[in-house]
Amino acid sequence: MVFKIALLCISLLSLAFNGYAVKLKDIASVEGNRINYLVGYGLVVGLKGTGDGKATQFTVKSLANVLQKMGIVVDYNRLTVKNVAAVMVTAKVPPYAKAGMRFDVEVSSIGDAKSIEGGTLILTPLKGPDGKIYALAQGQVIVGGYEARGRGARQTKNVPTVGRIPNGAVLEVDLPFNEEFKEVNIYLDNPDYTVAKLVQDKINSTFGENVAEALDSATIKLRMPKGYSVVDFLAKVENIELDVPRVSKVVVDSRTGTIILGGDVSINPVSVATGSLIVKITEEPQIVQPPPLSGGTTQQAERTTVQVKEETKRIVPLRGATVKELVDSLNEIGATPREIISVLQAIKAAGALKAKLEVL
Repeated sequence: MVFKIALLCISLLSLAFNGYAVKLKDIASVEGNRINYLVGYGLVVGLKGTGDGKATQFTVKSLANVLQKMGIVVDYNRLTVKNVAAVMVTAKVPPYAKAGMRFDVEVSSIGDAKSIEGGTLILTPLKGPDGKIYALAQGQVIVGGYEARGRGARQTKNVPTVGRIPNGAVLEVDLPFNEEFKEVNIYLDNPDYTVAKLVQDKINSTFGENVAEALDSATIKLRMPKGYSVVDFLAKVENIELDVPRVSKVVVDSRTGTIILGGDVSINPVSVATGSLIVKITEEPQIVQPPPLSGGTTQQAERTTVQVKEETKRIVPLRGATVKELVDSLNEIGATPREIISVLQAIKAAGALKAKLEVL
């Protein structure tokens, strides 16, 4: 069997030599201005026989506890829960959200349910990392997949055991926002001393005073200037435009054969030679007859044939190649994605690749 691995090569357009213009909020985030994660355990009811089986004890016990809180005492050993599924409910809450704000939740089965399509999540408390309840979730689950099965066949599309509830949660507690702070940090998404120094100088020149100080390659400390509110100050800071130096980088994913190269990536003069082995193994059944009068029986034996073929590629010189010339040269020698990755690693090891090589 022959496996083909696709190569995705994205050539980014070359920008100005000194960098590219971005707003500060595109490359950095303000301390505390982050997504908050909530999680909860709940039950989805109303399924069409696709819920958890009786062997899933925590689902049975959870259902019995819910019924008991409603004044109905049942023996969980006698419950059948084909229409109920135990789920984990997760959500992302925007920073500084206020009580009453609604947001989406994701519902994922944790038992042996076949599908949660058409089910309804009953009231579920959502907790933060500190164990406190911040929101409540409830509503009909929307699933983007399905599962159809019969006695001898089954067809599944996407993942029918995971769904979403749009605006299915309500925040019950305000997330705090400090309006009286005197100092705050901003963090670069990709730490870099050059960029940190550039951000520091740009902010100071914008406000005409030393309100920014780069503490390290990722952190810039800000001090509130006089005459600004917190919101006005941070809004002006995050919209500051600056030219960020480019970082030449080649990213390869050896598992999928994906290669992404920047358009300004170049290499020093170097020669590349690639070779490959083709190994073909075939199994052919062969009928073996017993000798006459031996009393044996006819048997089937497997005959294995192994063929090994080596293909050599000619050496191709690469002189000062840009990303386009590099790809064209590698394509010229018929290199596969795996071979291209090996070639890039070898060129980097030889010190000829003028870029960072990142292997996922």
